[in-house]
Amino acid sequence: MGRSTMVLKTVIDGFLAQETLALAGVSRSGGKFGNKVLRDLSGKGYEILPVHPEADDVDGVRCYPSLADLPTTAGGLVLVVPPPQTERLVREAGEAGIGRVWMQPGAESEAAIRFCEEQGIDVVHGECIMMFAQPKGIHKAHRWLRGALGRLPTDDA
Repeated sequence: MGRSTMVLKTVIDGFLAQETLALAGVSRSGGKFGNKVLRDLSGKGYEILPVHPEADDVDGVRCYPSLADLPTTAGGLVLVVPPPQTERLVREAGEAGIGRVWMQPGAESEAAIRFCEEQGIDVVHGECIMMFAQPKGIHKAHRWLRGALGRLPTDDA
């Protein structure tokens, strides 16, 4: 991606402060990275509302066919989908009143980021949520290394 803007730490912290998060990008087979995000964040106390247009449940967690079908407004939306789906889902997030979006690496697109910025939706992109939400294992080591190299998001201009 050609974006040079860094995500501010306060935007990341605001996203992670949400207790209920929607998640798009889980699979019924359980083999996608979205399923790892589901298990990781659920294990850290987040209420995760997976969005899947065809599955009733994934990994034993009830799924919803769209963001409009969620039983409550999620505090944020985690996207682990291809960019064209991200572009559609950020629009649905705006319509559903979701004010925070986290685009996992590979899910982001210039158009989706621009839409979020224009609509006043806080957007995190270019960062892995598992490196910031109480990281463990390899994600904790990766975060430490980036911190040691001065490459973690800050609020400095």
